[in-house]
Amino acid sequence: MPLFGKRNQEAPPEVVADPPWWVRRSVLINVDPVGLPGELVLPADVQAVAVFAHGSGSSRTSPRNLQVAERLHADRIGTLLFDLLTESEAEDRERAFDIALLADRLEAVVRWVWRWPGVGHLPVALFGASTGAAAALVTATRIREIAAVVSRGGRPDLAGEALERLTAPTLLIVGELDLEVLELNRAAQRRILGETNLEVVSGATHLFEEEGALERVADLAAGWFTTHLAGARSGRPSLSDLL
Repeated sequence: MPLFGKRNQEAPPEVVADPPWWVRRSVLINVDPVGLPGELVLPADVQAVAVFAHGSGSSRTSPRNLQVAERLHADRIGTLLFDLLTESEAEDRERAFDIALLADRLEAVVRWVWRWPGVGHLPVALFGASTGAAAALVTATRIREIAAVVSRGGRPDLAGEALERLTAPTLLIVGELDLEVLELNRAAQRRILGETNLEVVSGATHLFEEEGALERVADLAAGWFTTHLAGARSGRPSLSDLL
């Protein structure tokens, strides 16, 4: 697990935005030895926070993830989209598929979210796409308080043995025409220990570019999170866990 330097132990400042947002801010998350830019959005009366992990070749500006995030805001779920890799790191394909590294980063970012004023009492969920989905699944086995996970067109097979330790409620969403990834998800679902469901979006390919496909993904994710985050206890760890 990444170690936090002193500067990373400090809680980020509260930022008040105009309604309907409580917080809407570009942030820089220090995960030694790099800084990861992100976009944090917390709706008024926020009930939970979903941290997004994008796939290889993507970033915090992924239009597909942004569309899903907007749908979650309507259900009072805050979102954090951030870059798992720096620009130079993203050019290295080996790093892009280094699931252990991506999970280390994602774990550190989840703990950063817990230090944001007024958010530490909220349940946290993970939304992963492609390789980011594998990182999300691994992270959920490291942080047992993760309330739920959603994978969009993910590669859960890359999570390896972590699948057999996964207890967080997990929704796998795959396009009907994304045949290879669909089979990988079916095989992964059989290995997952905890509650899991596989939703196949009719007529959709890997990027869900077909009319109405991404809207269906967003609705499925919102429904899964709303169901499993309602009444979930905060995942905020003790101070000793954060240091």
